[in-house]
Amino acid sequence: MSIHPKPEINRFNVLGEPLASCCFDPITGYFRNGFCHTAPNDLGQHTVCAQMTSEFLSFSQKTGNDLTSPLPEIGFPGLQPGDFWCICVTRWVDAYEHGVAPPVKIQACHQTVLHYVPLDVLMEYSV
Repeated sequence: MSIHPKPEINRFNVLGEPLASCCFDPITGYFRNGFCHTAPNDLGQHTVCAQMTSEFLSFSQKTGNDLTSPLPEIGFPGLQPGDFWCICVTRWVDAYEHGVAPPVKIQACHQTVLHYVPLDVLMEYSV
């Protein structure tokens, strides 16, 4: 059994509204609760709800984070294009800078994303 601290009290999205769920199948989030909640010990800041694309998955794998291979020992099914997943905000920014940023579910992106990405940029990628 793995114990995680409670999600950060601030549960709002980048629009200032209550944070919407990202995905329950596969179940995502740092806390594996379907939401892109965060906490101080979430060093990767898994706060961007992104829809996986082939381009992004390939980019992520080439830069050291294989999201396609299942890891059953930790309950990770591996991702496919079309899946939604809470990814690290810095990974999204890196992908954006390389022209392969995946679309985002704007209502499910934690408001701390705005410390890294302007809202107008996020809106351009909103699905």
